[in-house]
Amino acid sequence: MAGPLSGVRVLEFAGSAPTAFVGTVLSGLGADVVRVDRAPAGPPAPDAERPAENPLSRGRRSVALDLKSPEGIEQALLLAEHADLLVEGFRPGVADRLGIGPEAALARNPRLVYGRLSGWGGEGEWAGRAAHDLAVLALTGALDTDPESGAPVPPPTAYLSSFAGGANAHVHGLLAALHERERSGRGQVVDTALADGAALIATLIHQWRAVPGNHTVTDAPHYSLYAAADGRHLAVAAIEPRLYRNLLEQLGLTDDGSLPDRADPAAWPELRALIAARFATRDREHWVKLFDAVDAGVAPVLTATEAAEHHQLAARGSFVEVGGALQPAPASRFDRTPADAPGRAPLPGEHTDEVLSEWAQASR
Repeated sequence: MAGPLSGVRVLEFAGSAPTAFVGTVLSGLGADVVRVDRAPAGPPAPDAERPAENPLSRGRRSVALDLKSPEGIEQALLLAEHADLLVEGFRPGVADRLGIGPEAALARNPRLVYGRLSGWGGEGEWAGRAAHDLAVLALTGALDTDPESGAPVPPPTAYLSSFAGGANAHVHGLLAALHERERSGRGQVVDTALADGAALIATLIHQWRAVPGNHTVTDAPHYSLYAAADGRHLAVAAIEPRLYRNLLEQLGLTDDGSLPDRADPAAWPELRALIAARFATRDREHWVKLFDAVDAGVAPVLTATEAAEHHQLAARGSFVEVGGALQPAPASRFDRTPADAPGRAPLPGEHTDEVLSEWAQASR
């Protein structure tokens, strides 16, 4: 494996999607990620059908262990003994009851960085509750009502609390603990809740509250979505005056003082109607070509397939092909220690014998 985390061993216990995302991110940085699948031990059948390529499963090896048996627990602890990072997303208390919690794992490997990622954390009355993205965003203030309209912010389709909030915050915590271990020689428990991450990414909302009037609101006509004549949409984020002037110019709206004042929320419905009427006169591709030539904060709302084909993302290499399927590429690029291209998703248990033998023989 290449990449800045080459040589770092990660033991990931299969379970939640945020935990899987952590494994995908670490693998993309070059770590050797081994996922423990809770399946009957032993290699898959020779004719087993490989599952569809899944970016949340790519770039790691898989071992199948029975975590309800003493043998399976011992094998899991053996792997933990030779790991640098351990990542589990069980509900609080489950790993401890199984016998693979921090106390057991750190007793076998004091240098282990043990990562716990849960929905609400281990404290409080909600510790054992399910934590789906929308509920976490609502509770942490990330859907705070718009100060102007009084309506809650529409929920995003991306999993902000699970991935952008909780999982990414957990990756940062794991890497920080790994760095600290170089000084102390000791591992520790890194405990992250999705709610922690969701609250953190809502920092800007708290800044808006602290500085009244200094915010972007989702019903502002210069920061919104508009339908083209063919029913497809464009996003307008013309916040800066320069972008707003370019927007009006390309739409053929003359800002000679006769337009509604965008600084006045009372004028927004009228201004929105004017902008919407202009966008509705042409199909999306007309506007895409027009705004490609000028910076006005306008972008087409693309499907996942269209996104991979857009010239900007193609130039950046934001998507890669894995097993014949286009998937998001690892996000960070390193000029001196570039990581390998992501590997295919493993079959559950595909590498059981290989990993158990390899890691058991490894010296720390």
